[in-house]
Amino acid sequence: MRLTRSLLALPAVALVLAFPGTAYADESVQVKLLDLNETGATGTATLTATSGGDLKVQIRSQGMTPNSPHAQHIHGAANGMDFHCPDKSADADGNGYVSTEEGLKMYGDIFISLTTTGDTTKASGLAVDRMPTADADGNLTYERTIPAAELPAGTIEHLKDLHIVQHGIDANGNGKYDMEALGESTFAKSVGVNGIPAEATDPATCGMVSGAAAGSVPAGGVATGDGSTGISSGALSLYAIGGLALLGVAGLAVTRRRLARQN
Repeated sequence: MRLTRSLLALPAVALVLAFPGTAYADESVQVKLLDLNETGATGTATLTATSGGDLKVQIRSQGMTPNSPHAQHIHGAANGMDFHCPDKSADADGNGYVSTEEGLKMYGDIFISLTTTGDTTKASGLAVDRMPTADADGNLTYERTIPAAELPAGTIEHLKDLHIVQHGIDANGNGKYDMEALGESTFAKSVGVNGIPAEATDPATCGMVSGAAAGSVPAGGVATGDGSTGISSGALSLYAIGGLALLGVAGLAVTRRRLARQN
């Protein structure tokens, strides 16, 4: 009886992981996406761990740069590294904006690329032709279910350690990405693409479910390498043509250890 009561108290996703042969209802969490660079962009993401182990991602954002592609990713790690959404203290160069390089130190490398079709690995981090585009009013809608077989190991178990970042801001309010406000993107140059506005690569929103405070220093240190996404030259060309909007959830705590102790 004690084990039965304990099982009833557990989230459905935890039971699916503990007993994969048994069907349970999907389990969803919501993530509030907050403006990262004071441009007014906000949104809401819903992450659903399905009974089959898939991950369904739904995003609705407002205040994004209109008629422009916005790269978006799930960032973080499934190895115990403690990454978080940054705050303004991450602006190391003091220009008033958190850049991609500055943000990576806080929110970690790409875990999943939230493309609209095809590959979702880190290799598609710059696949702007497969990233969502905001409409003329700056609204962005995204929905995709990523099969369990295509998810990185530990995704569902470590959702609490991951977060969503969307990229592409309009710092000077002229409705597009250009060089006038923030100059050229040094991050784009670091991966071999010249002439890309920093507006296109700076993060616009970030959201997480875990209780960690924004701006916290990663507890395990930063292990993001040189920030390179390993993109092919063809993908880089597409990114340069389309206008770079680069890099960038949410949480659901799985209680396997609790179940083991109660059992």
